[in-house]
Amino acid sequence: MALRAATSCIRRSSLLSGPRSLNLRFRQSPSLPLQSFTPYTHYRSGFSHPIRAVHEATSDPITPKKTDEELSPPNWKIKMLYDGDCPLCMREVNMLRERNKDFGSIKFVDISSEEYSPEENQGLGYETVMGRIHAILSDGTVVTDVEAFRRLYEQVGLGWVYAITKYEPVSPLTFYSTQKMPT
Repeated sequence: MALRAATSCIRRSSLLSGPRSLNLRFRQSPSLPLQSFTPYTHYRSGFSHPIRAVHEATSDPITPKKTDEELSPPNWKIKMLYDGDCPLCMREVNMLRERNKDFGSIKFVDISSEEYSPEENQGLGYETVMGRIHAILSDGTVVTDVEAFRRLYEQVGLGWVYAITKYEPVSPLTFYSTQKMPT
């Protein structure tokens, strides 16, 4: 019996709307139409701000193998070394590649490809680069971990995402993001 009563109450009112007792009606004058006041006027179903997904990055995290020379801008400012066999890494690379189309400042190097050469990448071997994220600036400086992400994001206009990590009280907390996920 209690289950029938609960079901009956649920059918009468939507779970997302407010209680019916809060809907008030006012009559200002006989010449004006009836107006109602609902306290939940700010609630709207669905997203109020559309979210744009990067092309193919959400449906297929691993892109077809292309040579890095085809995708590399001639005047790159930073070189990103990434694992092309890692789906999580490829999501990040795909997002950065999409943004880099407008900036042309990042050169992408797949360390898992047969063409990878440590000599062309400041002597960084496969095992070294697999341990953590590495990026190489155009002047030859090697940056790792959150610093690498911050530099990469700055090159594609997203520097504000990692901007807080520049400050001393926050930078020690970034240690946790440097640890690679176990496979």
